[in-house]
Amino acid sequence: MLYQKEYVDVLTRFEKNGQILPLCVYWIDGTEYPIDRVVDIRRASALRAGGFGMRYTCEIRGKRTYLFLEGKRWFAERKVRSS
Repeated sequence: MLYQKEYVDVLTRFEKNGQILPLCVYWIDGTEYPIDRVVDIRRASALRAGGFGMRYTCEIRGKRTYLFLEGKRWFAERKVRSS
């Protein structure tokens, strides 16, 4: 399976302690995915799609997924069909 970076819009909350928390992801087709909870936050690589940043392990609709904050932009790893 191939993956690529997909930059996405993310609604975030900035807490008084400086922590940034994602609340909702807006996918490329406009679909809104509220984040049920953030399980973990750490600096990590996006091994499947390339890139590096703060990796947020999130639960969305009961499934765990990674969301990355790379500088000032958010991205997710999107599956790409191989030809």
